[in-house]
Amino acid sequence: MKRREMSQKKIFLICVAISTVSLLLHHGGHLSWTMEAFHLSCPGLRSLPLWGLKPKHTNVAFLKTHKTASSTMQNLLFRFAERNNVTVALPVQACSHQFCYPRSFTPHFVHPHTIPPNIITSHMRFNKAEMQRLMPNDTIYITILREPGSMFESLFSYYNQYCQSFKRVPNGSLEAFLEEPWHYYRPDEKDSMYARNTVTFDLGGDKDRPATDVTYAQTFLVEVERVFSLVMIAEYFDESLVLLRHLLNWDLDDILYVKLNMRTTNSKRSLTPGLSSKIRDWNSIDALLYDHFNASLWRQLSAMGHACVAREVRLLRQAQERLMRSCFGGRMPLLRSAEQIKNKDLRPWKPSGKVDIVGYDLPVNLSRGFSSQAQELCLKLVMPEVQYTRVLLRSQLLRYRRSYQFRPPQQSRSPQQPIRTVLLRHPQGQRSQPTPAAPGPVSGTRSTSTTKPAEGPQDGTTKLRPKTSQNEAS
Repeated sequence: MKRREMSQKKIFLICVAISTVSLLLHHGGHLSWTMEAFHLSCPGLRSLPLWGLKPKHTNVAFLKTHKTASSTMQNLLFRFAERNNVTVALPVQACSHQFCYPRSFTPHFVHPHTIPPNIITSHMRFNKAEMQRLMPNDTIYITILREPGSMFESLFSYYNQYCQSFKRVPNGSLEAFLEEPWHYYRPDEKDSMYARNTVTFDLGGDKDRPATDVTYAQTFLVEVERVFSLVMIAEYFDESLVLLRHLLNWDLDDILYVKLNMRTTNSKRSLTPGLSSKIRDWNSIDALLYDHFNASLWRQLSAMGHACVAREVRLLRQAQERLMRSCFGGRMPLLRSAEQIKNKDLRPWKPSGKVDIVGYDLPVNLSRGFSSQAQELCLKLVMPEVQYTRVLLRSQLLRYRRSYQFRPPQQSRSPQQPIRTVLLRHPQGQRSQPTPAAPGPVSGTRSTSTTKPAEGPQDGTTKLRPKTSQNEAS
C-alpha cells in the first residue's frame, strides 16, 4: 500500500515537473531569464508572471515629461497595451497627439472612444484630481526625470526656434541666456514652460516659484513622491525598467525597447561645470526633484541587490539585441536622419531645420521569412510618437465600433456618460465640466497656450553605476 502511494506521488511530481518545463518552453525567451533569476535568489523574483502566481498590472499612468527618454517609454507602453488588449487613453483630435498641453489636464481632452482607459501616456500637464476621475482606482503612477544640465541643453537646442525665450537670444547662445536669463525669459509668454523648470511645470507645479521659497519646493517634492510609485531616471533607464518590471509584475518581453527620437551627435554640446551649475540654479526645483529621486532610485536598487539588478539588466540587453538583430536582417540598426528614412511612417518629426533628429528605416526585404505579426512588431518598435498615436487611435476606434454593434440597446449610454468597450473592466472616467485646479503640488496651475510641437529627442541606457548621473545622448 505504502509502495503504491509512493509510486503515485512520484508520478504526480513528474507530471508537475513536465508541466512546468512545458510552460517555460512555451514562453521561449523567458527560459534563460527565469532560470538565472531563480539561481540568484533575488528578492521579489519568485513571483515572476511566468508562474501564474500574480497577474500583470495593466492600469498605468505614465507622465510623459520633456526630453527625458519618455518617447521611448511611451512606445513601450503602447506596445504593451496592444499585446495585452487593453485600452490607451488618447487625445481628442483638437489636441493633436498630446492632451492639449500646456493646458492643465482634464478628461475632456480624452477621446471618448478611449474611455475608460487602462493606460495613459501622452504628454499632458499633470492634474491629480482630474486624472483620478479618469483612471481606475488601482492605477499605478509613474514618471521619469533627467539630469537638469543635459535636459536643459536638450530643451534649448530642440526648441531654440520655437520658444520665444530662446529665440530672442543672440546667435542662439546658451551661455548668453544663462548669463542674463531674465533679460530673455517672459514667465507668462507662450511656450515659456520650456525655458524654466519644465519638469516642475509638467508635474503641475509652479515653474516660477523663487528658489528662496524652500518650503514650496519641499512640499511639492513630498506630494510628487506620494503620488508616483516609481520615478525613473533617464541616465539609468535599464535599471529603472527592472524596478518597473517588478512593480507591475511584467515579463521580459514587456520592457524591450529601441531608443527613439534622438539628436545627432553634432546637434549636442557638452557642458562645462560652470554652465551646468548655472542651469541648476535657474531650474532649482527641477534640480531638487532630480537629486531626490536619483537617490531614491538607488536606494530601491540597493534593496533589490546590485548583483540581481546587474544580471537583469544584462538579460534585458541580450534580449533587446536579439530582437533588434531579428528586425534588421541579423545586424544592429544604423541610425538615419529624418530625410534619409524612406518610410514616412518611421520618419521622426523635427521642430526646425537646425535640429537633426535620427530614427530607423526597416530593411525592404523584412517580409521574407517573417510572419505578418513579426513584421508589425518590428514596425511598431521603431515607430515615432506622432505616427504611432494615429495608428493606435484608428485600431481602438475600430475595436470600439465592433463592440458597439453587438451591444444590447439597453446598454447604450448618454453622451455625458463614459463610453465603455466590452473589453474593459473599470467603469471609471465620468466626464463633466472641468473645475479650476487650486495652485499647488501636482495639480494644474497656470496655463499658457494650447499647442506645442512634438516631443523631442529621447535616449537613456547606461551601465549600473553609483549615484552619479551621466549625460543622456539626446
